[in-house]
Amino acid sequence: MEGNMKVAVMEGIGKMGYTQRPIPKPTAREVLVKLEYVGICGSDMHYYETGAIGDYVVEPPFVLGHEPGGVVVEVGEDVKHLKVGDRVALEPGKTCGHCEFCKTGRYNLCPDVVFFATPPVDGVFQEYVAHEADLCFKLPENVSTLEGALIEPLAVGFHAANQGGAHAGQTAVVMGAGCIGLVSMMALKAEGVSKVYVVDIMPKRLEKALELGADGVINGKDQDAVEAVLALTGGAGCDLVIETAGTEFTTRQCIRMTKKGATIVLVGYSKTGEMTLPMSLALDKELTFKTVFRYRHIYPMAIEAVAAGKVNLKGIVTDLFDFDDIQNAMDKSIADKANIVKAVVKIGKEC
Repeated sequence: MEGNMKVAVMEGIGKMGYTQRPIPKPTAREVLVKLEYVGICGSDMHYYETGAIGDYVVEPPFVLGHEPGGVVVEVGEDVKHLKVGDRVALEPGKTCGHCEFCKTGRYNLCPDVVFFATPPVDGVFQEYVAHEADLCFKLPENVSTLEGALIEPLAVGFHAANQGGAHAGQTAVVMGAGCIGLVSMMALKAEGVSKVYVVDIMPKRLEKALELGADGVINGKDQDAVEAVLALTGGAGCDLVIETAGTEFTTRQCIRMTKKGATIVLVGYSKTGEMTLPMSLALDKELTFKTVFRYRHIYPMAIEAVAAGKVNLKGIVTDLFDFDDIQNAMDKSIADKANIVKAVVKIGKEC
């Protein structure tokens, strides 16, 4: 496909703009995708607000966005499993395929991953992208490209549930009811966890958790979350906690609210990168700590769960912005975190 495409670029901290770039040409193993929806992730907001995450520093002009869904419009000559017109969810990380981690199936740990919107790699707040065909997953007829864009955060939730060994008969708690907390809650329910409770301090997010299937919610501002969990479990504590808030306070609560032999899955990143925790209590309880870095081998499972009606992905979307309104989309996502659970940018018309 010849011609130019519209691209939204971060021109500096807190400043978005637009430019024109050539429509990319897919290689033999790639497909060209016309993007329809791209979710706004917390990392996008952090880059936009501060210009960096750890050692990853934005050098403008930079393209944000790594949660895409769209339609295949051109197919590379070696691609056999996709055709023009297929609606797809795009897994945003290309790995080397040759390192220890790729060869043992833990490709999310590949040190040479090329990941959308992770400096210096541009993201996909743009009209088209050429992407590895093996990382483009065809969507069933009953799954929209809006849901396709949200498979990326859902994959994080399923990976967290899998890391925690989620199964029927358990009582689990999710700390934090932002996007990742909510998809983690839905992943736990989809994997058969018997009771899932959600803790947050923002009422609208707790309402959304109940709407999406939480068995109960706890407002950490109004009550002691540890005492509440112990009351709900008859004093026993919970079997599993997924921590998405990324604070020392909530992580300490996780250790106190779990029963002996429980598992704590750490998903949220702390602002400082360091925490002081009651490790004597953790040792006495023989707790298992697991951590999450993105996901691996999850997209097919996540798409199937949405298609089967086990996960209401559309339900997490609270705000939909037009591509022409990208500055407002980013500004509002940062300024109104109490009300915006998940914002998505509509790039083009849905087929």
